[in-house]
Amino acid sequence: MKSKEIRAVFILLLTAAIWGLAFVAQRAGMDHVGAFTYNGIRFALGSASLLPIIYFSGKSSKNTEVKTDADLKTTIKSGITAGCILFIAASFQQVGLIYTTAAKAGFITSLYIVLVPILGIFLKQKTFPTTWIGAVTAALGLYFLSINEDFTIQLGDLLQIIGAFFWAAHIQVIDRFVKNVDAIKLSSAQFATCSVLSLIVAFAVEDININGIYEALVPILFGGIMSVGVAYTLQAVGQRHAKPSHAAIALSMEAVFAAIGGMLILNETMTAKAYLGCALMLAGMLITQTENIKKP
Repeated sequence: MKSKEIRAVFILLLTAAIWGLAFVAQRAGMDHVGAFTYNGIRFALGSASLLPIIYFSGKSSKNTEVKTDADLKTTIKSGITAGCILFIAASFQQVGLIYTTAAKAGFITSLYIVLVPILGIFLKQKTFPTTWIGAVTAALGLYFLSINEDFTIQLGDLLQIIGAFFWAAHIQVIDRFVKNVDAIKLSSAQFATCSVLSLIVAFAVEDININGIYEALVPILFGGIMSVGVAYTLQAVGQRHAKPSHAAIALSMEAVFAAIGGMLILNETMTAKAYLGCALMLAGMLITQTENIKKP
């Protein structure tokens, strides 16, 4: 592996670490503010944090072939569409964190890695046998992680599972939109849309107060600036030189970092059965990528 590729993989691992620890921040933040309040402020910060990148990248690309201002309408429409899906996914995730641990939320959310190629079938995208082997392995892991002895599932885990489908749908939508618009501008627009929708719900159903926001300031800043602005930028930088298969594997470690953060910072614990489930889910995620790994 070339030095640039190695450096890119480490950058993507750092991205995964930030995203994994964001689950800890998201859970800690809700000790002081509601789920929709947290998401509303978090995604507003995330959208704003990308504006300097948009500004400076626009200046540096004046002499290169770039999207024109005529694409603004397309970018806004794409951002609103993606933002609506992001709002649904983030809402299920954030509300689910009220009823489950950061570790379990991280692993269940990461099921999108398996779900993306499965949803791709409906878009006539090619799948491989390893996709189904990985899906079955991940599903078995989910059983050990979330299904209780009386064959019931916790509300928080169920919400995370539903959210995972929307995260997968969000990735498919983004994959289609970035072919026509600037990725960073699209991200800023979708984060802004998600923020507005979250704040509308927050004002309708939650008690918003300045003291609560102040108490949750550190988790909000981490979730907004680090998880959205910084991590997104690192992902963009890392994926320039990393192979798609290596990038997917590195980013799948987000779930592991969520579990580590949950244990070290929130003192979360899991049963041996749940740890087995996590291991199987991680294996399933990696199996779905083996076909890509075989490619030169």
